[in-house]
Amino acid sequence: MTSEEVFVEVEAAQRNRYGEDICGDAFKTLRLPDEGRTIAVLSDGLGHGVKASILSLMTATMALKYTASDTDIVRAAEVIMDALPVCQVRKISYATFTVVDIHPNGGARVVEMDNPPITLVRDGQAVNLEFEEVSSPRYNDRVIRVYDMALRPGDRLIFTSDGITQAGLGSERLRLGWRIKGCREFALEQVAKDPKISARALSQKILAQGLRQEPFQRAFDDMTAAVIYLRRPRRTIILTGPPYAAGRDKEFAEALEDFQGRKIICGGTTANIVSRELGRPIRDCLTAKGASCDIPPAAEMEGVDLVTEGILTLTRTAQLLERDEVPREKNPATQLYEILLNSDSIEFVVGARINEAHQDPNLPIDLEIRRNIVKRIRTVLEEKYLKETRIRVF
Repeated sequence: MTSEEVFVEVEAAQRNRYGEDICGDAFKTLRLPDEGRTIAVLSDGLGHGVKASILSLMTATMALKYTASDTDIVRAAEVIMDALPVCQVRKISYATFTVVDIHPNGGARVVEMDNPPITLVRDGQAVNLEFEEVSSPRYNDRVIRVYDMALRPGDRLIFTSDGITQAGLGSERLRLGWRIKGCREFALEQVAKDPKISARALSQKILAQGLRQEPFQRAFDDMTAAVIYLRRPRRTIILTGPPYAAGRDKEFAEALEDFQGRKIICGGTTANIVSRELGRPIRDCLTAKGASCDIPPAAEMEGVDLVTEGILTLTRTAQLLERDEVPREKNPATQLYEILLNSDSIEFVVGARINEAHQDPNLPIDLEIRRNIVKRIRTVLEEKYLKETRIRVF
């Protein structure tokens, strides 16, 4: 298995404990492009609120770094537990963790301490996993489970904090909580309904179903559901801006024509070039959603998934990605946002010719030149959403 054949999609959905502004669970991810590794860490801090958040963030951050540097498991766990601040009430320093380390050949190691057991879903079924138990001589009350496994395309790894598995604990219907069995059965049902369900969608569904188990659907503990999905990459290309040399217009348009995946054009001049070179008319959609707001409406072109205005739409998309809030409005920027989130590999083909219209001083201050906006989008896609990106300048 190589990174070109399979994309490792990593997503998590979280909910704070009811009445708290800060989540006591922490979820962190890291890609090591040179090694082809993907690392994810879920930690649950003791208690709730700020105290739990500090404990979990410290644990997740250190676990991520120690895993990336291949530090011995027991030694890393000891250093983490030594570093955590001691709770003044319970007189202990404590945070759970699950660490998933996936290599480009499909080999994976999972290290768990006191989190609910991980689930491997393969061909619609949960796989029985073998593990080794290790412990520290200094912290012999803490048992660490280590799983070594070989993953395949189509596999999913599901892991949660105990806020999910203990949802509904003590209620008349679920005296022992939802438990790992309930969570696992629900996840398998969702995969059976939609075998290609994304990690993002599945994690959100697990969280939502966990909340339904709680009285009044209020989280009585911090809740995190994380999913890793190994699958064929979803690819997208975005053309924006006219080429620096007009003689390259045909080559520019053919970059879109030859691409295998979703195709997007951002910019009226760009769309006109592609229309002329490929002989495909542009159909305006003045009555489309978004026509009455500050984002111009989309157009249509045969063989292209989305045709939008350029700078305004790209800038709004960058803002949506940086905030990572589900947008309430419906317009071309939110459409582009959704496509990018559901893509794994994004290629930007950026024309280098300056568009004089963008020098208008009356335009919003947030409008940067086209290449800087694309770089801004690329940065957030790589750092926040772990997407693979590439920029080609024409």
